[in-house]
Amino acid sequence: MKPQPEERRVGLARAISKLGYCSRSRAAEMIRAGRVRLNGKLRRDPESPVSLEKDRVTIDGKQLTAKEKVYLALNKPRTVVTTASDERERETVYACLPPGLPWVAPVGRLDMASEGLLLMTNDSEWAARITAPESHLEKTYHVRIGAPADDKLLEKMLAGVESDGERLRVKRASVLRHGRRNSWLEVVLEEGKNRHIRRMLEVLGIEVMRLIRVRIGPLELGELRKGTTRRLTYQEKKSLDRTMGDL
Repeated sequence: MKPQPEERRVGLARAISKLGYCSRSRAAEMIRAGRVRLNGKLRRDPESPVSLEKDRVTIDGKQLTAKEKVYLALNKPRTVVTTASDERERETVYACLPPGLPWVAPVGRLDMASEGLLLMTNDSEWAARITAPESHLEKTYHVRIGAPADDKLLEKMLAGVESDGERLRVKRASVLRHGRRNSWLEVVLEEGKNRHIRRMLEVLGIEVMRLIRVRIGPLELGELRKGTTRRLTYQEKKSLDRTMGDL
């Protein structure tokens, strides 16, 4: 007789996020506010253990059920911030989403001055795999710099620089085109840190004039119009999964 698989339990806030209702931090706020019940009993601890297969979670009296998994590609415009809300009332990526979607969250982020391919999903486990350093998922950027590029600059980017106690380097870098005063580079990162490319080039005394993410793993930005989204195809999702492997 085969042993029964061990029941998997997660914290209540995480369970609400996994069901695609909202972010884990927002779920924790609702739990502490007394809006969440587990099997009919009020719970105020976001870490209360939950079995997604057996337990019943309600918010404001309504039972939660798993939402359809949504996987989106967004062409993020410059000046739009990658957050659900902004204390300075700047426009967020949520303004780019079509109506009628379940709750989704950005997978990683692009800083306000950067643009291009951003994934959004309500599949929190998949999002964690995409952003995990262990996935070795390459991100490709096209970067316009305010200087003519040469082999010496590329060598420095490959060797890496120190910035705020971190070693910043690129996996690959090449010149796409250049003029007398500026150049376009293609830069590939395997593990991106906060403002990775901008900080690196700042240390090297190079101005970043434009930064566009054009590819995540095998997924390309393509002809997606700025400020719009589209759902990933089945083949695109599977291709990303195969690239990440089993984590």
